[in-house]
Amino acid sequence: MMRRAKIWIGFGIALAVLGGGVAVAQSEDAVVAAARSAGIVGEQGDGYLGFAKTPPADVKAAVDATNIKRRAIYTEIAAKPGSVATVQEVAAARGCEQLANRVGPGEPYRLSANGAWQVRGQGAIALPAICG
Repeated sequence: MMRRAKIWIGFGIALAVLGGGVAVAQSEDAVVAAARSAGIVGEQGDGYLGFAKTPPADVKAAVDATNIKRRAIYTEIAAKPGSVATVQEVAAARGCEQLANRVGPGEPYRLSANGAWQVRGQGAIALPAICG
């Protein structure tokens, strides 16, 4: 539990330091936003976007580019001096945030990279225990 708290604190500090760069890198282009609304693309608990349905080539390319940007941010945060988190732990912390705050009603999501895809209803998503 203490390690998880340190990861969240470190993640929060890193986001504050990186500031607008994270928002810009995390912003979606129109292709990804449309695919999300169409139920093709969804957030995953591992901090990356995934495919709930087979995507067209342009959607796959846009999602791959977004995931590359996300991994670069997670790597930068994990590499900060004093960080106790791995890249995967930083990504999972961001995944918790994305699941809680970004997945809208009717949009697909999955709690783990190997889990089943679900569609969010009107209520909140029941987050995994790791999200604290």
